[in-house]
Amino acid sequence: MVHELKTWKEYFQLVASGDKPFELRKNDREFLAGHELKLMEYDKDSNTYTGRILHRKITYILQGAEAENFGLKEGYCIMVLENV
Repeated sequence: MVHELKTWKEYFQLVASGDKPFELRKNDREFLAGHELKLMEYDKDSNTYTGRILHRKITYILQGAEAENFGLKEGYCIMVLENV
């Protein structure tokens, strides 16, 4: 499964450079390890997509009761990413 996600420019660049190999998101799409993310760079100031796209695979996901033990709000997850 591939999830298309809007990603603000400053965070997109950090993922692109490898400095941010994770995503913190509301888990409203039932993300799972093995799923892919299509990250689409978005300029929130002009409300437009820039056309830049990254593809990443979820290798690990922290969610649910386990995540709450570390202060992550219910319904949110942290996904570890790798290049596709």
